[in-house]
Amino acid sequence: MPDVSKPRAPLVVAALFCRCPRCGLGRLFEGYLKVRPGCEVCGLSFAGHDTADGPAFFIMMPLCIITAVAALLLDRFAAPPIWVHFAIWPAFITLTAGLALRPVKAAMIALQYRFRDVEHGIKGVE
Repeated sequence: MPDVSKPRAPLVVAALFCRCPRCGLGRLFEGYLKVRPGCEVCGLSFAGHDTADGPAFFIMMPLCIITAVAALLLDRFAAPPIWVHFAIWPAFITLTAGLALRPVKAAMIALQYRFRDVEHGIKGVE
């Protein structure tokens, strides 16, 4: 159950614009994927908000299925030479995964902020 007493930005704002999950104004990343130490606007510490390989998993699993189905449909209905597949699909996967990684990581950090008490340790764990 989320803690409704702590302020939080809308999940869509935090995810799509890669903003602080508390205020929605401060930048979440410095560089491409490196999480900042804290929010420069509200002072929320981002230490402890670790997403590990979660964003990559949630991007690659559906992306693999979409790519496989699209490649099979392209081959079935257009029957292009094999070099077309070698040109299209690696570029598609790289571009799609690269564009989706930041917002998905930001969404996972925002969800951790909402559903875990990272600032004071996890509730119930000593």
